[in-house]
Amino acid sequence: MRTAYKVRVYPAPEQAAVLNRTFGCVRLVWNTVLAWRQARYRAEGVKTSYAQTDRYLTELKRDGGHDFLYEVSSVPLQQALRHQHTAFANFFAGRAKYPRFKSRHGRQSATYTRSAFRWRDGRLYLAKMDAPLEFVWSWPERDPTTISPTTVTVSRDPDGRWYASFAVETENATEPEPAPATGSHAGIDLGVSDFAVLSTGKKIRNPRHLERKARNLARYQRRMARKQRGSNNRAKARAKVARAHTKVRDARADFLHRTSTRLVRDHDLIVIEDLNVKGMIRNRSLARAISDAGWGEFRRQLEYKTARAGRRLVVIDRWYPSSKTCSACGHLLTTLSLSTRHWTCPGCGTRHDRDVNAAKNILAAGRAVSACGADVSPQGSSLRRSAVKQEAQPARAGIPRPQAGEEANCFTRRRAGSSVS
Repeated sequence: MRTAYKVRVYPAPEQAAVLNRTFGCVRLVWNTVLAWRQARYRAEGVKTSYAQTDRYLTELKRDGGHDFLYEVSSVPLQQALRHQHTAFANFFAGRAKYPRFKSRHGRQSATYTRSAFRWRDGRLYLAKMDAPLEFVWSWPERDPTTISPTTVTVSRDPDGRWYASFAVETENATEPEPAPATGSHAGIDLGVSDFAVLSTGKKIRNPRHLERKARNLARYQRRMARKQRGSNNRAKARAKVARAHTKVRDARADFLHRTSTRLVRDHDLIVIEDLNVKGMIRNRSLARAISDAGWGEFRRQLEYKTARAGRRLVVIDRWYPSSKTCSACGHLLTTLSLSTRHWTCPGCGTRHDRDVNAAKNILAAGRAVSACGADVSPQGSSLRRSAVKQEAQPARAGIPRPQAGEEANCFTRRRAGSSVS
């Protein structure tokens, strides 16, 4: 298994100068090679292989106008070409967008392989540097002298903070032990008013990190807009805007990690919906609130944390009518507006909280999937439908709801895809 440790780095002034020069050369190589690939494709209509970009980099160094490329380690430059080749492979496979040109104002990074750094007694020595790079180790349970990084990626955020990420190959013996069973299951209904509502009735408040910092962030952005382009004052103002964004990002990450860790620790089975966040943020009135919630990152954290803890995560079909189905008797409403937060079942008379009822139905569907081993990723027409949530869609008669005694009924085989664990 491959894992990574990201640490905060504090380079000396001369080390920062070397790293900044390396960042600039990596950015130059990326942008120059990308422009050459585009021009070559337009002129000749052919794709460019990694070996061809490698030869082009050699020619670029020898043309007489790029002698400064010899002043930095060649490994980060080669890694930039490999990353660009991977980016194009992901683009043609439909997994990513078209590769873009790099800007000097965004996050800067450089990747070193084993031939360009030394790891001795828990200290990092990079190429073109005599002294070790100082960093802070934040894992007291793991001795840094016992790890052997395969690659090291040094980065600098727009707010001026430096980081290093160590990629490490771990043995099975070093994997954490599965967490003890709790016998508890939870269905989770994600939302905007409340970040998450559990099938137990517990509601997790949405902290709305961006909304709380919006006024300060707007003020910093106005100040930056007034500064002359290219001036030192504009650079200082840009750094202040970046620090404001960093505070929001760090607060959101801390909240998501705490919430996901608590859920994985307390529940053996966790069931969530397969929300199409990319499609949902097309709603302009909810785009900022949905993006600020971080649903995609929350699901990613649940995926790897449940796998490490030996828990089970089930993701049910996004088109399952969890809000419109009575969790007590299974009655399916014809319509249910988004503004309706409570409703009474016409079949059994049960009074429902919309979100709690949805969470109970999500848990019931996940239990049925877990019992019969069916897949739970969306298939068929659900991938081609609109990304609006199920509540806004007309109800379809005949959709069954899993009862407590029907968990072995594999009704979700047709409507759901694969579990994530």
